[in-house]
Amino acid sequence: MYDFERIIDRRNTRSYKWDQNEKLFGNKDILPLWVADMDFESPPAVKEAILRRVEAGVYGYSVASDSYKQAIVNWFGRRHNWAIQPEWITDSPGIVTSLSLSVELFTQPGDEVILQSPVYYPFYDVIKMNDRKVAKNPLILRNGRYEMDYAHLETLMQGGAKLLLLCNPHNPGGTVWKREELQQVGDLCLRYGVTVISDEIHCDLTLPGHKHIPFASLSEELADITVTTLAATKTFNLPGLQTSFIVARNPEMQGKFERKLKALSLHMSSYFAPEAVEAAYNEGETWLDELRQHIAGNAEYAISYLAEHLPAVKVMRPEATYLLWMDCRALGLDAAGLKNLMYKEAEVAFNEGSVFGPEGEGHLRINLACPRSVLTEALLRFSRAAASYAE
Repeated sequence: MYDFERIIDRRNTRSYKWDQNEKLFGNKDILPLWVADMDFESPPAVKEAILRRVEAGVYGYSVASDSYKQAIVNWFGRRHNWAIQPEWITDSPGIVTSLSLSVELFTQPGDEVILQSPVYYPFYDVIKMNDRKVAKNPLILRNGRYEMDYAHLETLMQGGAKLLLLCNPHNPGGTVWKREELQQVGDLCLRYGVTVISDEIHCDLTLPGHKHIPFASLSEELADITVTTLAATKTFNLPGLQTSFIVARNPEMQGKFERKLKALSLHMSSYFAPEAVEAAYNEGETWLDELRQHIAGNAEYAISYLAEHLPAVKVMRPEATYLLWMDCRALGLDAAGLKNLMYKEAEVAFNEGSVFGPEGEGHLRINLACPRSVLTEALLRFSRAAASYAE
């Protein structure tokens, strides 16, 4: 029903991804497959909902409706078998805002906050810029998949770290944490009194054969120590609407979060976003299922293409997200060398891996959420330019 192969020209639309090539990379002809938004139109129901709000003509202060929260409740019950209550939901301008506020609210300056590296780079920022210390629990690469180091994680908790930023599913690796993996983390958190902030923005983008398990759904005990940060923005390509929400069963934790939002005057409802999110959750399911098939196809294509044309680069097969994590260390290039290879020689922009932590050095992250023809051109450019380094 939906055409994910159509090329949409996003240039000159104030696009963060497409309109900064010369400024960021020194080359206006760069093919950008980096920042995590999609080159597809959102579901038709979203566009229709926004247009209805536009046509109202009066863009005044707004409140969230009961139907908006019910759409969220229904979605997570239907798609993830997670029974949440409307009163557990609090809106926030964005996931990173929620992460940063949570670090501020649930730790003290100088405290250690655990993250599992390599990981989405704002995790580092929200810890360091709130005057907290990063406590790294590096992931272990085993059989082409990231796994957690539970013994080391326990030592960090024994050492006094009381907050864990969990990335579930994992970005950039695309790992979908299994129930037993999450339960092991949960058992440690309960034993040592550690609060969990679970970033689950990619939860709807699991690929065939994999199922997302919300961390807070494991037990009531874990729900009571968890704030889950969520959004429809990754799922339905709405990041420019600047909207997200948290789910917190514990009223004390939720109350702290809501008071802080009000203190910063971030508590008012967006005029457009709730209608878009409600329409997406109520009417976007078929669109999402077709999108996931397209992303899965792009992932398989990229893996096969690189295996044939650039076998020195090893690819982690994603279990979720529309992101592909590539190990380029065999090319023998440092971060500056990889940037030069991408921007100057190949004329492509992927994410350079060291921003995800030292464990990401020598890696690149590719955004697969584009038409196949765009992906093909990007892989062709990169493989040709990298061939001499692979030799």
